[in-house]
Amino acid sequence: MSNKSKVAVIGVGNIGTAVATNLVKGGRPVIVANKEIQKANELAEKLGDLVTPMEVADAIKAADIIVFAVWFNTIQELLDTYATELQGKIIVDPSNPIAPDDNGGFKKIIGDKESAGEILSSLLPEGAKFVKALGSLGAGSLASAAFQQPEKAVLFYAADDKSIEGAIEDLILDSGFEPIQIGGINQSIRMEVFGDLHEFGALGKTITLAETKQVEDAVTV
Repeated sequence: MSNKSKVAVIGVGNIGTAVATNLVKGGRPVIVANKEIQKANELAEKLGDLVTPMEVADAIKAADIIVFAVWFNTIQELLDTYATELQGKIIVDPSNPIAPDDNGGFKKIIGDKESAGEILSSLLPEGAKFVKALGSLGAGSLASAAFQQPEKAVLFYAADDKSIEGAIEDLILDSGFEPIQIGGINQSIRMEVFGDLHEFGALGKTITLAETKQVEDAVTV
């Protein structure tokens, strides 16, 4: 484990808690941080010795991989606020650019053909590397489908930089899922809510590696 990248999960809401919990189940140490440090402390106490709570700035400095498990708009703010600290880091974006609509559902807050991944990747600090990952399932399935048997469920990811693929696939494997790259960041929209490879889009469910072969053009590289 010591040779693996240090991971920090920023935000301990539903997604962040699921990611941190899954990493601990996979035996991977993780730093957790939150705007309100007490929530990070409480999660660390619950999950045990593999979890270290920190303030947001300290967590970003200490880790190699930063998982921004917060709202899309908040990630934009964090990229600006911590631009210096994020230089040279791998930034993982699981976000979906959505907000509640008037009918009990959700609506996109950006253009229909725009993706959070492409927008956020254009705002990267110098030297930072970006991956869209850990967000193609809802929080419930991210928690319940981890480490499923006999076949793992799939988590899709997209990245332009091939040098980070190994680190990201290790992260996803340690989270209890099978990693499948679908291409570069220009494919991010497919993994976001309403996309053809999101649980709350055309895919409609969790799938296994074998089932991806039934999804036309699921893997583009």
